Amino acid sequence: MPVALPQDPLTVLMVDDDAELSAMVAELLHAHGMRVHCAGTAAQGLADLTRLEPDVLLLDLMLPDANGIDLCRRLRESGHELPVLMLTARGDPFDRVLGLELGADDYLGKPFEPRELVARVRALARRQQAVMRRTQLRFDGLTLDLLARRVKCQGEPLSLTSTEFKLLLALASQPGVCVSRQALSAAVQPGNYMPMDRAVDVQVARLRKKLSAAPGGRDWIETVRGEGYVFTGSRL
Repeated sequence: MPVALPQDPLTVLMVDDDAELSAMVAELLHAHGMRVHCAGTAAQGLADLTRLEPDVLLLDLMLPDANGIDLCRRLRESGHELPVLMLTARGDPFDRVLGLELGADDYLGKPFEPRELVARVRALARRQQAVMRRTQLRFDGLTLDLLARRVKCQGEPLSLTSTEFKLLLALASQPGVCVSRQALSAAVQPGNYMPMDRAVDVQVARLRKKLSAAPGGRDWIETVRGEGYVFTGSRL
């Protein structure tokens, strides 16, 4: 009997022009506790990809307006690390090898056994979540990408200076812990030079203002008088 996943439901985006197959897959994955969104064209899929930020992409090889392999290559070239499972009715091993070489994570031929599709989707999601735990700090509504050095609030990019990112990283790496001004100074400017406490206060104030003004903004940072600052988010 299918059961919902214990963590937040996985979001799956399926890009396939076979409406009947898409409906069947959506029903199957819904029964296993996943959210599913379907797109019939590459253009619609790209729009949904930006809007939904899915956990796994199911991508048909042949689409009305694009080749699935080309679309996968474009995603990888643009920096997307989303797990991609290629779906195709074609059995040509050249397509399979080429798709994997151009960035697909897995490959499943049609028709496929439903349980195998569910297992592969979950395996890709687990693998991606393990990578994200090492390369991202995620909180409710706030994500720090340590590799790209980017921050998002409610999925929207937040423009921070290099100094502001370093301050936020130093604080968010230790949620609930008071970080002293001296430690924040060292995070911003390692070495012998240390900014004055007042300079750190000004930089933190600017960071807090940007976080508060961001989508779903809130005051993520609290002042501990005479000691430093605390990041108040709970890591996911």
